[in-house]
Amino acid sequence: MMSPSICWLCNMFRDGKNGIASKVSLEEVLQWSQSFEKLMATKYGPIIYKSYLKTEYSDENIDFWLTCERYKKIASQRKRTAVAQKLFNEYIQPQAPREINIDSPARESIIAEIQEPSQSCFDEVQKIVYLHMERDSYPRFLGSEIYQNLIHSLSARKDPLVSIKMKNNNLEDTVIITNF
Repeated sequence: MMSPSICWLCNMFRDGKNGIASKVSLEEVLQWSQSFEKLMATKYGPIIYKSYLKTEYSDENIDFWLTCERYKKIASQRKRTAVAQKLFNEYIQPQAPREINIDSPARESIIAEIQEPSQSCFDEVQKIVYLHMERDSYPRFLGSEIYQNLIHSLSARKDPLVSIKMKNNNLEDTVIITNF
């Protein structure tokens, strides 16, 4: 049974309206415990991990990391400059609304590059955030009710698949596990 502190997740999981249904297997979910890299390399691992991070009030880390992944694919210099400025304003500048935990040298390096941002200008900061997630919240995720209940739910079923729904392919509007 989910604790009251994360009941809002149960409601979200059951809401299947406007979702794109997919499947996740017990084997895949168990592989997530082998390494943070395996969790992040799958399609739905980051979605479920983000739901966990929301319970810790630290989902800005994965949002920043995923936004950086999309940023790297921007070909237009003008668009890259605009997105880089948004990333800076949202996550990097001191007192940013969703400020990530980085040191001064990393912040200063971004400030130096923000005027003419390259596709790789956030790489170093993205690595720092990745390591924070891997070392800090990932071990707690593996012991969390979300992850443990997902394993239990998948193990208890004859058909070891649980629907995961994603609204508009946007992690901001995720709807995941429907079989709690």
